[in-house]
Amino acid sequence: MNIRENVDEGLRSIQSNLLRTVLTALIIAIGITSLVGILTAIEGIQNSVNSSFADLGANTFTVKNHEEDNFRNGGRRGKRYPVINYREASEFSQRFRNDFGGTVSLSSSIGGAIQANYRSKKTNPNSNVIGTDEQYLGINGYKIDFGRNMNKNDMENSLNVVVLGQEIARNLFGDLDPLNKEITFMGSKYKVIGILQKKGSMGGGNDADRIMIIPLDNGRGLAANRTLTYNITASTSKISDGDIILEEARGLMRRIRNDRLGNEDSFVVERADAMAKDFENITGYLRIGGFGIGIITLLGASIALMNIMLVSVTERTREIGIRKSLGATPSVIRFQFLIEAIVVCIIGGIAGLFLGILIGNVISNSISSESSFVIPWAWMALGIVVCVVVGVLSGIYPAIKASRLDPIEALRYE
Repeated sequence: MNIRENVDEGLRSIQSNLLRTVLTALIIAIGITSLVGILTAIEGIQNSVNSSFADLGANTFTVKNHEEDNFRNGGRRGKRYPVINYREASEFSQRFRNDFGGTVSLSSSIGGAIQANYRSKKTNPNSNVIGTDEQYLGINGYKIDFGRNMNKNDMENSLNVVVLGQEIARNLFGDLDPLNKEITFMGSKYKVIGILQKKGSMGGGNDADRIMIIPLDNGRGLAANRTLTYNITASTSKISDGDIILEEARGLMRRIRNDRLGNEDSFVVERADAMAKDFENITGYLRIGGFGIGIITLLGASIALMNIMLVSVTERTREIGIRKSLGATPSVIRFQFLIEAIVVCIIGGIAGLFLGILIGNVISNSISSESSFVIPWAWMALGIVVCVVVGVLSGIYPAIKASRLDPIEALRYE
């Protein structure tokens, strides 16, 4: 019997036990779904993060204050640095523009648990009010859904205007047009001039859909006597000199802050793509973990498949005896049972691939609305290879057992 005939015989055997084949394939499908689904979800989230930071540019960086760490140095309170004040931020902005011709935006968090009101409607007290300038949206990758951004006239005259995140606009106005409507927060009225596009939870450190952006001088007025710390976001068009400009900016800020030679920086400089690279490293570990979980699931599926194949050998003992008496060699018997196991695994694997891709994309889109539909070709190819390997491992022992049956004893089997 040649290979083609052996394959046909294996397929006929699978077709004659269709229910058992379907149930066995489902076991493999569940294992492949867990493997491909996890990896697809991670891939989709990674793509969303990359697209979120793509608009910021390779040479965008932020200068901000040191975060206080109370448990550094064996539990002792870490060194505290003075916050970046308005004078320092303004001086850096002016000198950076003069030296490098880049774009600079100053911003400050005015309040982090603010409630906004429009007539009888109000938001939850979890909105962030940010005072900034007209460059803030563009340099930080925000886009206007409708309306407009703040302009120089708003800044120079400290007009009470605000740009809202999607969630705040939806909670306050529903289906109404929010433009030119007045809302109240922190005891002042502000006119809505623009609504940001939805960013979702992957939009930044704070939820980008729950922010209210106002002119910087207005924010300083709302803060009253509170000390504000200012963040400086800058970018340049000189991509090839990105690292050099970053170091120049660090040196400039050290001079403005009067940091002594040999002491560490009294501020932090973060590149816009640093978080994306950190997240990429994290997703690398997540892929390894997801692959491990999928393999463990497939291991359980392979044991179940092996058990079913052993039952199949027992049920077909007389058939094996007849085939051996007609001249079938042990290698032909082994090959037939291996083919059956591999075909069942591939059928289950194909179903698992489709389910895994679908479930993985649903998960990634539920986490980030900006996720696009991902088809992980590499993981699909890996899934098929894993199916073949699982089929061989699960079928080898039952195939060997079937090939070693004594034909006379097999014919006498009831």
